[in-house]
Order: sequence, then structure tokens, then C-alpha cells
Amino acid sequence: MEESDIEEASQALIEAANDRDPMVQEQVRKSMLTLGKRKPDRVLPIFQNYLLKHPKLPVAHRVAVLQTIELILLSRIDEIGCLRVKSIVSLASDEMTRSKEVVPDWQQAASNILVAVGNKHMGDIMEEMLSKFQPGVLPHFFVVQTLARLAHSNVYGMVPFLSAILTTMLPMLGMAKQDNMKWVFSFALSRFSESIVEYLANLDKAPDPTVSKATFSGEIYAAYDILFCNWLQSRESKVRLTVTEALGAMTLLMARDKLEEQLPKLIPALLNLYKKTPDHYIISKSLCQVLDAAASTDGRLLRALADSLLLTLHQQVSLPVDYNSPGTVKNHNEILRCFSILADTFPDRLVIFVLQRLENGGERNRVGSLAVLRHLVNTSSSIMDTKKGLIVTSLRLPLLDTSNKVKKKVVQVISAIAHHGYLELEGGDMLLRFMMLHCALPDACHQGRSLSDQEEVTNEALRNICEKTLHLLATTVGRMEDVLWPALLRYLTPVQYADATVPLCSSLVLLGNRKRVTGDPGYIVDFTKQDSLPSPYSIMVRLWVNASYPFRSRGRGAPSLRLLAILAPNTSTKFSIYIYSPSLQHPKGSRVCETPPGTTLTPVCLCVGLPESTVDTLNRRTWEQSLLKLLSKTLVAVMDAGWCCRLVSEMSLYLPTYNGSLDEKSFLYKCMGVTLQRCCDSGVVKEQLRIILATACHSEAIEREGVAKGIGLCASNHLDDTLAKLDDFARSDAFRKASGILGLLKDKNDGDVEKMKSTLILSYGYIALHAPEDKVLGRIDSQILRNISKHFSTKVLGMKVETKDLTLKISLLQSVGLIAQAIGACVRRQNYLFARKQELVGGLMDIIKAEPADVLVTSVRHLAMTACASLVNLDPALTETETCGVLQTCLNSVLGLPPLEVVDRGEEDESLDLQQRQGLYAETFSALEDLLGRLLSRNLTPDGLQSIFKHLEVWMGSELDHGRERAVRTATLVLDSYLHNLAVRQKTTTFHNIGALLGRLVPRCTDRCSAVSWAAGEGLRILLRIQLRYEGFPPEHRDAAVDNLPTLYEGLRNPDPAALCQTCSHLAEAFSRRLTPQQVGPLILVLTEGLRDPQPSCCLVSGVFLNTLLMHRGGRLQDLVPEIMGALHLGLQAISEDQVKTAVAHSILTLASQHLQVVIDTLISYPLPYDSTCDMWMALGGHSALAGHIVETFTERLVAMVPYTEKRDPALRMGATKVATVQPLAVTCALREIMMNGQIEAAVTEQFPRLFVALLVRMGSSVGVQLPKDICTGATRPEKRPSGKVLGAFDVCGMALEAMQILLVRAQLDEVLKTLDLQEGWAKMKEPQQFIDGIALLANAMATHAGPRLPAIIQHLYPTLTSIYECQRTTATAFLSELLNHRVATEMMMTDSLMKSMIARLADPCGAVRMLAIRGLGNIATGSPEKVIKYAMELLAALSSGMEESDDPSKRIALEAMSGLSKVLLHLNKNAVRMLLVYILMKIKPFLESEYDTVRCAAVLLLGNLSKFGSGEPVFRDQIHNVLMSLLLHLSDPSPDVVKACKLTLQECVPLLGSKLIATMFQNHLYEDRNLHYGEFINDLMKYIIQDFPGMLNFYHTTILQFFKSTWTQVRASAAMFTGFLLGNLPREFYPHMNIGNIINGLIQLLGDPDPTVRAKAAEAMGHFRHFHPASGSGSLKELDVSA
Repeated sequence: MEESDIEEASQALIEAANDRDPMVQEQVRKSMLTLGKRKPDRVLPIFQNYLLKHPKLPVAHRVAVLQTIELILLSRIDEIGCLRVKSIVSLASDEMTRSKEVVPDWQQAASNILVAVGNKHMGDIMEEMLSKFQPGVLPHFFVVQTLARLAHSNVYGMVPFLSAILTTMLPMLGMAKQDNMKWVFSFALSRFSESIVEYLANLDKAPDPTVSKATFSGEIYAAYDILFCNWLQSRESKVRLTVTEALGAMTLLMARDKLEEQLPKLIPALLNLYKKTPDHYIISKSLCQVLDAAASTDGRLLRALADSLLLTLHQQVSLPVDYNSPGTVKNHNEILRCFSILADTFPDRLVIFVLQRLENGGERNRVGSLAVLRHLVNTSSSIMDTKKGLIVTSLRLPLLDTSNKVKKKVVQVISAIAHHGYLELEGGDMLLRFMMLHCALPDACHQGRSLSDQEEVTNEALRNICEKTLHLLATTVGRMEDVLWPALLRYLTPVQYADATVPLCSSLVLLGNRKRVTGDPGYIVDFTKQDSLPSPYSIMVRLWVNASYPFRSRGRGAPSLRLLAILAPNTSTKFSIYIYSPSLQHPKGSRVCETPPGTTLTPVCLCVGLPESTVDTLNRRTWEQSLLKLLSKTLVAVMDAGWCCRLVSEMSLYLPTYNGSLDEKSFLYKCMGVTLQRCCDSGVVKEQLRIILATACHSEAIEREGVAKGIGLCASNHLDDTLAKLDDFARSDAFRKASGILGLLKDKNDGDVEKMKSTLILSYGYIALHAPEDKVLGRIDSQILRNISKHFSTKVLGMKVETKDLTLKISLLQSVGLIAQAIGACVRRQNYLFARKQELVGGLMDIIKAEPADVLVTSVRHLAMTACASLVNLDPALTETETCGVLQTCLNSVLGLPPLEVVDRGEEDESLDLQQRQGLYAETFSALEDLLGRLLSRNLTPDGLQSIFKHLEVWMGSELDHGRERAVRTATLVLDSYLHNLAVRQKTTTFHNIGALLGRLVPRCTDRCSAVSWAAGEGLRILLRIQLRYEGFPPEHRDAAVDNLPTLYEGLRNPDPAALCQTCSHLAEAFSRRLTPQQVGPLILVLTEGLRDPQPSCCLVSGVFLNTLLMHRGGRLQDLVPEIMGALHLGLQAISEDQVKTAVAHSILTLASQHLQVVIDTLISYPLPYDSTCDMWMALGGHSALAGHIVETFTERLVAMVPYTEKRDPALRMGATKVATVQPLAVTCALREIMMNGQIEAAVTEQFPRLFVALLVRMGSSVGVQLPKDICTGATRPEKRPSGKVLGAFDVCGMALEAMQILLVRAQLDEVLKTLDLQEGWAKMKEPQQFIDGIALLANAMATHAGPRLPAIIQHLYPTLTSIYECQRTTATAFLSELLNHRVATEMMMTDSLMKSMIARLADPCGAVRMLAIRGLGNIATGSPEKVIKYAMELLAALSSGMEESDDPSKRIALEAMSGLSKVLLHLNKNAVRMLLVYILMKIKPFLESEYDTVRCAAVLLLGNLSKFGSGEPVFRDQIHNVLMSLLLHLSDPSPDVVKACKLTLQECVPLLGSKLIATMFQNHLYEDRNLHYGEFINDLMKYIIQDFPGMLNFYHTTILQFFKSTWTQVRASAAMFTGFLLGNLPREFYPHMNIGNIINGLIQLLGDPDPTVRAKAAEAMGHFRHFHPASGSGSLKELDVSA
């Protein structure tokens, strides 16, 4: 490579360095850098000369070149000669100072070069810099800046020069008038000072250890004087900041006397700068350096400035810190360092100042003071130890601050001082209380406002900090253990700390466990000596109630239970033994509240499963019962009557603390009831009951329920005392005072009385439920009911209930239900006749009737029905009239309610949210179902069942979906209850009314509401099960017909009408087999009513059931036939739905068998598309005797009729529009409809070949054909064909396709149909562009799944090859050519005739037919490979001629010819191909660069297939060399198929070239299914090519240059890469044989390519040039081992 070529390439890269695309820029610079790194001595001069020759180069371009030079220097500075370094330094210096104006990017790049060189050649740099840094002349801005950066980057090299530089610089300072010069001199002085300080700090590493601070102090002070006196007052803030930074660094080098002289002026000046400059970090940094320097002098100077210093520093430390802004964080840290320095100088004064600010300042001052205090405690602990008490006392006022920011800082201070023993002093409990109070901080509401202050501390954040701090103190600060235990116990019981339960209990558990494990005597707390601690009973009550709602207060349940276990020894010795008994271990993995039988519950046992539960999944009732059970067993384990009495007394004292949480208070009442059970002192029991009744808030429902349940639990062991106490309360002053005098305050006091009465009434109910069974029955009438009646405001028994108080009414209903449950439990063991049952039931019905019918906002309905259900089971039984009244009242009251989604129209205070209404609805319907089940159980007979259905029938036909759904669901539940409780005792008993019941449910099986249809289907199944029971079968009997009903019901949900009718028919058959004639008659009569159902689907199922029943059972219903036929006839005229008409007309259409021809002619004349006529055609298909004649007639008509007419449209310049003729279209439609009937299969099978060909040709004649204008083009009904696909809009081709699909189904060729569905063949046959592919798929499927039928089909199809219609010839040729692709052609001995027909079609005037004929000939190699040798010459001649087609613009014929040749060549030997080998090779090459991907792919594959005939053929080897570069470049082809083909062909052809290395490499890397790392692959390949084919290198590179103009971007880019790797690996001795100039010119042209990828690859290729590294040796590369 000549020098001119090198220069040209480098210059081209330099010129491209300013490319408009960033990616190209980056690659160009990489290549420039690569070339420069390989031989910097050769490349750097080119860069230098380019810059010198182009002085007006754009700045960005110039900067790119300079930056590249800098990178080369940084990596290769040691390899560059001194002369070159000096020239580069001179160039960079000239570039930096050429423009007197400051051009930052340009001059900075030049400065960077000087700094890079300065790390190794400081002498040369300083010589150049000092030449431009002359005394008396103001230097260039970047000269000074470069000197400053050199001092920073090379301290040891620069410091020796600084003395001279400072001497020269001092006079210049006075000459600097512009701000930028002042800035750069200040910057330089700052860096000089820093480098000197670093030098002096590391003298042991310095080259001149004699250097001292005195060496520079004079010059530094002189410069300091100018900066401080003149420049510090600059108006430009950047200058002031840089000067400030320099002053701080310079003070560290000033003499002590000068420093002491300047401090009184410097410090106030720096403090004053805070007011002028928004960026405070530089000032604080400089101030910290000044204070550090001043600390080494006499402290009197700082003490004299203490006031101003402390005031200003405090203002700074109090500024908000934005942690997203590093500047504010750095400033804050520097200020804190200043305080640390001052603490060593005057600690007392500093602490007093901070504490004063803490007490007297506002929020910001306190935050700052606390930050300083925390910093001093952590960093100056020795100084602060003497002031512990003062600091703790001074924190009192900040504790009262309302700001969360202050509180956060206080907590941080507490955390800091705790580590140093402050909390052990007096006042430490105050700090601990503060932290606990804020552990209970509630969440703040941020709705409607945004937290704009980044330092804003939310309640949640503050609480989180307090919790983490408490945990930290309890776990990591050992000295705090005795401070926290047991002091933290005092915060368990006060209400204000309730929300701190979780962190409080967790910390106590940690502390207690540690003390218990270590045996610390402090673990056992003596509560008598700790006045500040609550009693152990109070703690136990608090923790127990906490556990009742375990997920409140951020999950307090589990920590409370764990702490209860930890505190057990401090609560009771016996309790402790109970808690820690080894037998009480909770079984691992068991769920919450689900312990195995015999396992005793413990607190630890209960909380094990809590983490697996959530608020929504926890069963509240079960959890509460478990806690109460645990409490009861605890009391039994303790067995201390006095302990129980004290505990219940503590509970009663604790009641008022839960007035703000009534649900927890309710639980506490229940705990009191359980505890009172274990109290033996009657006086204590009565007193506690009095307290409960007197202090309870009776107006709250949840509290009333808790009181009532607690009293009921107490009554289980103290029945007489409890009843007596309730009587005493009813006579107490509470009732009399509430009555008022002369009606004063009547409304309010009457309400209070009603609420008290409600409590008493509900208490009587729970007393009855929990009282001993041997005592309760005697008290029901005499005491309980009598007192309930007395407390209820009106007479309940025998009187109409009219009360305005809802609470009283609900309590009455609950109490009645509880009493009924109690009686029911007792009568299982003893007989009892409840005389007042009917009166109570009547009263309950009156209450239900009084409820509004259109709204559900209270629980009155479900409570009344629940109570009624409990009463129904009691004796005496209800009369029929009473039962009917109950049914009618309850059903009408519940089934008529509006849907759940409808908003209630109740008053505002009664309105419920969606979740509450869902629960209320669910409870109400559950109560109704329970009531109906109990009523049915009292009369378990068909008549009893009918009595319930009589009231449900009205709702089952409702127009409202929700009404029908509720009625049918209820009916199904009633039937299920009847079945499970049925006991047939007499064989003569019959289910006489099953027909009527079936008739009501059958239409609902297809109701539009899915819930209704499902429930109706389930009801039918249950009815048949009941029928089996009446037939004498046992309950466990399994009947196949009944068991298969659910499967049939799935068919009822099928939207396909045919499938639906079939399912209904099967259902009707199943029912008819089980019904007697007496049962069938009523069923048919009821079904005729179903034909007029408002829902069409219900009408249809009624009609299908009728047809099936008439078919199977009609012969025995002679008396009913006239009535049934009349109903059917009228129904057919009135019904508008097609499906229903078809079902009803099924029995009438049999008349068509007598007038077949007339029926055909009439139906065929109806306008298209067929509408109601479709049902008639389908029915005709059911007559097997007539169906064959109809199909034969239609087939003949299709073959003979003209398929379409061509009409020329004046608007279209070319071609004509095809319009379908009406008669063939009508015949096609009729064939489609008649074949929809499955009974036509025999006729279709007989005439399948003729019918298949007729429809195949019809399909070809329908593609792209339009409907005639005189036809109705409205949409057809959405019929479904048997395969499940919906017929789309009516069109000519679509109708033919549908007919063919149905034909295949009827011919039982489902596999053909399935194959075409999977391959989307039908969709392709409908599109003109893809029709041929669709026909090929059809032929493929027929050859695969219908081979025996093909000979007859082919014989009927041959005449179509000579049809006058081009579309028909194309269709036939496409079908036949694909058959040659299958073995079936040989097996059926059709290959010879098919081949002759294909050769004959090669002369067809239609190009599509010729293309298909070529395809068919190529397919012979696949379907009949043994025929290939026989017809070798004919096939080769025909296929090779296809590559020469002139009338082939899209190259489809050539594509088929090459594909066919590839297949044929696989079965031929070398002799058969030799004569045409060269001819075929010559024809292939043009197609390798075809614009069509498929053609390129076929050409490449054909070349690979020819490789097996090229062994030993020099001509073939030469041809491989000719195309080798093309194949390699197309490995990056945009088409993945072409890439795969190239990989395969290269693996086949390259071994013929004779290079084992290359062949092995191709086998190892060219995997078909793996991505190829093209660059690495080509780079390695070029090494082998150079070694094995040196004589071809010139030809190869010439060939590659031709691809620089390829139309594909990827190929051009690959060609560039190929060239780069070729030259990069080429030994030097080959260079004379290569036209390097052309290569470089080509790459330079590619650098201007419009595509950035190509430009980037061209630049990368230039970076691979290796002309700088001449190869040694003989010129052959060392052989590489590719075996790995």
C-alpha cells in the first residue's frame, strides 16, 4: 500500500468524522483511533497536516479530530517520539490560542491534548506553555486554564514550576479586567494551592523534599491580597465563587502572622457572601478550610468572631436539605464540619448557643439546632459527655413542637444520645414517652393537596422512623435493655398509645425473650413496687381485646398474643404453667383456629397461622370463638376464684376505654360473660351484671349484641341470678327516669327506653340459647316469653304488630329465632308441644307484609323467615291454609325485590353500600330457601311439592330476568330437598304431576339468562331422579340416561341451532322413556303453551320437545291429536322465529314427497339468498329416496350452465367485470342447503366424484365473480355448517366454498376439512391472488385422506383441461399438478397420464397454467421418484426451458423451474446431467441477484443441489469461485430464507474447492438454526482464503467491489466489511497484486452512502487496514487450528 493510499484513506475518515449520523460519527472516530493506535507515528502526522491544511474547518469537525488525537496520546504516549510530541504540543497550543475569542469546545479539546501529554512530557509542555505565558502580557484564557489542570493532574511534575509561574502571574492579576480572566486566574490559584498542599502532605513521595510552605507563602499572600481586596467584590457570581474557593485553599499556605492579620477581615467577608450568592457549597467549603487553618493559630481570633460565625453557620445548617440536589447535601455536610472545628475551640459557648436556639427558635432553627446537636454527640462525644444532663433537659421544649420536621430530628437525636447513655438519666422517660406517642401517630389525610416541600415529613414517615428507632434501641443498644424493660409496659393500657401496639409488643417480646433465655432476674416484674406500671389484669385484658381484631392497628393480633405468652409468669403462676405446657404445642402447618381434637389452644398456637390469613379471609366468628375458648380454658387452668373475680372487675373498669371502638367493647362483654361463668361468688355476678346493663350504650346495635351474648354466656351457670337481675333492671330507676314527667322530652326518652328494651329482649333470647336444657323449657312460657311480651311495646301474641322502632322489631325477631332454636335442641330429648307456635308465625308474617316490597334495607325479612323456619319444625304442625299463607307472603316479599344493582330508595341514613346490600340479599334468600325446605319436610308428597310450585309458577314466567332466575333457582332447591328427603313406602304410589312440572321447566332450559337455564336443567335432572325413586329404584341407583343429562345440558348452551335441536330431541327421548301415558298428556299440553313464550329460544326447545314426543309417543295419544295439531297449526302461523318454524313444520313437510319436481321448481325460483326456504331444503334432504335424484339433477345443471357473463365497464380501461348467472348460483345454494341434512350421506357417497368435480369447477368459476344486480343481496341468516364455522355475508364464491365444505362432511372426509381449516385453505380459495394455493391445499388434503376416490375424480376432471374458460383450466391444472406431489399418483397408476397432461399444458396461452404445469412436472420427483430416471430428458428439457420464459415478469415460472430442477436432480446420476450441467449453471447466476427473495433462494438451493455433479469437474469449480463472494455476501441478505439457503449451499459446494480448513470452518459455523456473527466469521474466513487461494484474491476483491452498488443495504455493508477484513489480514507481499486505489475509492464512495449503516461499516473497514504491520516470512500465513 502506497503512502498516497494511506493518506487518502485517513483523510477520507477525517472528512467523514463530521457525519450527520451519530452512529457513523462514532464508528469513524473508532476507526481513526484504531489506525492511530496501530502506528501513531504514521497517523498523527496525517491528522496534523489535515488540520493545518484546513484552517477554516467547522468547529465540530475540528473538535472531533482533536479529540481523536487526545485518545491516541492517552493510550500510546510512550510509543511516540519526542519530535512528534513537540509538534503535537505546538499544534495543540496553536489550536488553543489561534482565536483570541473563547471558543470552548475547540479550545478545550486542544487543551485536553496538552494535559494528556503533560502526564509524561511535562518539560515539553511547560516550555510551550511558558512561551505563551510571558511577563507583562495577558495570556490566553485557556493557557491559564491548562496550567491549572496540569497542576491538578500531575502534582509532582507541576509543583516545581509553580514558584516561577506564580512570580510571572502576580503582575498579570492587575492586568485582568474581564470577568472570564479573573475567573481563570482564580481557578488556577485554587488548583495551584491544592496541588501544593497535596505535595507538602506527601513529601516522602515528592521528587524535591526540600519544598516547604514558606517557598510559596509570599507569592500566595500577594495573590491573596489582590483576590480578596479587588476580585471578591465582582458583580459576576461565578467569579465571586471561584475567588472564594481560591481564598479558602490559599489560607492553608499563608504565613501565620499574615493569616492572623487577615482572619478578622476574611471570615466576615465570607459570611457576607452567603447573602449574595445562591450556591453556598463553595462558600462553606472555603469557610471550612479557613477555620481549619485558623484552628492552628491562637483561638482568641475565632472566639472574637464567635457570635457572627455561630449565627451565620446556624442559619446555613437550618436550610432545607434537598437530597436530590448534591449541592445542598454537600453544603450541609461542610457546615457540620465547621461546627466540629468550632467545638474544639470553644465547646461551652457552642453548646449554650445551640441549646438557646433550640428553645427559642422556630421550626427551621430547631431543625438546624437538632442536626448540630446530633452531629456533635456522634463526633465529639468526649466534649459532650460533661453536658448530658443539660442536653436532656433542653429537649423538653422541642418535644412540644407540632412540626413533624422537628419531631423527626428529635427522634434522630434520641437515637444518637441513647447510644451514649443519655436516656438512663433523669428525664429519659420523657423522651421515651415522646417516641411511644409518635409510634401511635395516625395516618394523615393528603387528599386535595400535594406535598410540594421535598422535606415534608408525613405522619406515616414519622411513625415509621419512631418504630425503627424503638426496634433499634431494643435490639442493638445493650445498655437500653434495663431502661426499656419493664418501663414499656406502662404504654400498653392507655388509649392514646393503642396504635403503637405492634412496635411496643414486638419490642417487649424481644426484651422479654432475651431476659427469659438468659435467666435475668429482672424478667419477673414486681408490679407492687412499680407504681407507674398498670396491673397485670389490665395488661391481660388489653392484650386479649387486641387479639379480637388481629389486623387492626397494622396487625396487632399476633404481637399481642406473643406478648401475652411472654408475660404469663408476671400474670399468674398457674397461667404461666398453662401457657408453657409442652402438651400445648401448636401443630405445624395447621390453619388459624383449626386445631385438631384434643389440642389445647394457647396464644402462641392461635398466632401461628395469622400470617397466612388476611382481613378478608379470616373467619371472624371462628376466631372469636377460639379466643373465648382460650379464655375459658385459661380460667379453668388457673382455678382461682379470687383471681377470676379480680379479672372480671378489671374488665368492667376497662369498659369505658372502649367507647370509641364498640366492636372491641362488644367482645369485652363476651369475655366478661365467659369470666362470670367461672365466678362462684353470686354477689360478684349480680354486681357485674348490674354494671353491664347500667353502663352499656343501648342505642348501638353492636354493643347491644355484645351485652346480650355476655349475659347469655353468664346464664349458662347462673340462670336464676341472671333472670332475676334482668327483672331488677326492668324495674330500676333507669326505666322510670327515662319515662319522664308529664311527657317532657318524650321523643328522645322513649327512644332510649326502646333501645333498653331491645337489649333485654335480645338477652332473653341468648339466655334461652345458652341456659341448661333441663331448666330452660320450664322458663320459656313463664318467664322468657312473658317478659319479652311485656317489654315489646304492643301485644305480640294474638295482635297485629305495629311498632315504629326498628331496633325493637329486630331484637324481637332475633330473640324468637333463638328461643325456637333452644326449644328445637331440647325436644330432641323430650316431648314438648309449643302451644303459641301459630300465633308467633302469624305475627312474623304480619311483620314481613309490613315491609316495603320494592326495597331491601333492613334485616327484618331474613330474621323473620329464619325465626319462622325454626318454628316450623316444632309441634303442632301448620294447617294447609297457614302453610299457603306463609308461602305466598314470603315468596312475594322476596322474589319481587329489585336486582342487587338497583340503588335502594331508602332514606339517606338507611342507604347501604354495595357490599352491605350483597350480604343482606344473600342472607334473605338463604333464609327463604331454609324456610321452604322445612315446610316441604312437613309434607313430603307430590301434592306438597305441587303446593310450593303453584306459587313459583307465576314467577317462573316473569318478564324480569331476576324474577325468573330466583324462581327457577328456588324451585330447583326445593326439588333437591324433596329428592334427598323422599322415602317411597308403597310401590303403587306414582309421581302423577311430573308432566306438569317438566312442562314448566323445559322452556326455561334455554332461557336468555344463563343462570335460569342452568337451574332449569338441574331441576329436570332432579325430577327424573325423583321419578326413578317412585319406580322403586333405591337412592344409590345410577341410571345412564339421567347421568348423561349434564352432558346434554352443555349442548343446550351451544349457539348452533342444529346442535341445540339435537340435544333437545335427546332430552325429550330420555323423558319420554320414563313417563307413562297419563304423564305424557299433561306434558304435551303444557309444552304447547311454551311455543308462545316471549323468548325465541324457549319456543324452540318447546317445539323440539313436542316433535320428539309426538314421534315416539304420539301413536298412543289418539284423543289428544286434534287438539295438539290445531295448536301446532296456529303456532306455525303466529311464530316469527325461523328455528321455531322449522321445528314445528317438521311434521308438515312430509307432504313434499308426493310432489318432488314441483317443490324443486318452486323453491329454486325463490329469490336469493334463501331465507325461510332453507328449512324446507334441509327437510327434503331427510328423504333418502329423493335426495339422490335431487343431487344428480343439480350436478348435471351445474356442468351445463354458463357460470358467468363478462360485462365491460366504461370506467375500467382494461379488463371486464365477471357477473354470476342466477341459475347456477341458485343450484349451488340449494345444494348447500340440502346437504346440510345429515341423512343425505348415502346419496352423496354414490355420486361423490361427479359432485366433487362440479363444485370444484364451480369454485374456480366463482372467484372474483360479482352478484347480479337483479338479486337481493341482503345478509343471510348466520347458519352454521357442521364443522362449526359461521357462513359470512352472501357472495358467489363463499356459497360454492360452503357447498364444498358440506360435501366433504357428508362424504365423511372430516380429516380433509380439518386439514384445510388448520391451513386456512378456505380463506385462500376465496381470494383471487391465493386461489391457486388454496386449490393446491385441497388437492394435498384429498391425496392424503381420500386417495381411493381420486381416479374417478381425475377422469371427470380431464375434460376441464380444455375448457373455454381460463379459470376452469387453471383450477383443474392446479389440482392435478399437486396430485403429482404425492405417492398416491403412483399407487393409483395415474402418473403417466398426469405427466402427459402437464406437458400438454406447457403450450397453454395462459401463463398461470404453464407455471402450474412446470410445478406439476417438478412434483414428480416427490410423488414418483422412480419415474424421474425414465423421463429424465423430458423433465430436464422442460424444466430448464422454464428458466428462459420471456413472458414471465414476476419470474414465477422461473421460480417453479428452479425449484423443480432442485427436486429432480436429487434422483439423477452424473451421466444424466452432464450434458446440461454447464447450461444450467450459466442460467442460475443472473437469478442470484434477483429482486425477488424466493427466486434468489431457489437459485442458491439449485446451485447447492448441482454440487454433487461437480466433483472432479474443473468447469464447476470455476463456477463456484465465480459465485463464492456472492454467496458469502448474501449471508447477510435481508431475507432469512436466502440466508439459510446460502449456508446450506456453501456447506455443499465449498468442499469441491479443495480447502479443508474452509470446509471445516463452514461445517462448524454455518448452522441453519443459529445466528451467525458475521464480522468474526468473515474475519477468520479471510485468513484461510488468503492462505489457500492466493491466486484468486485479485478476482475476489474485484468481485466484491461490484457489490458496493448493490440494491440491498445489508449487502453493501457486508461488502465493505469483507473488504476491510481482506486488506486487514493481507500480507504485505500481496499488496502489489491488489488494486488498493480502487478499494479505497470504493470505500470512500460508501462513506457517502445514503444509509448510515453502510457508512459506518465502510468506516469500520478502513479501521481494519494492516498496511502498517508488514507480515514477515515467505508470505503465507501460519496455518490456524480450526478443529476446536
